[in-house]
Amino acid sequence: MTKRKRYSAEFKAKVALEAIREELTTAELAKKDDIHPTMITGWKRTAIENMASAFGCGSPAAPQIPAGEV
Repeated sequence: MTKRKRYSAEFKAKVALEAIREELTTAELAKKDDIHPTMITGWKRTAIENMASAFGCGSPAAPQIPAGEV
């Protein structure tokens, strides 16, 4: 029985960024880094979904309204 490989957050971010740039296809990236293409697609989706949190500290869907304006 084989053990699952563990990838660091830095490695996942590097691969996801390469996938977002689209300089290589997902299949080419998978072959280069010896990982499954589905994993790359998931990491890319997660990176895009969480990208907005890097630029703000609050949820953009819930704007803050001062108590004086209510």
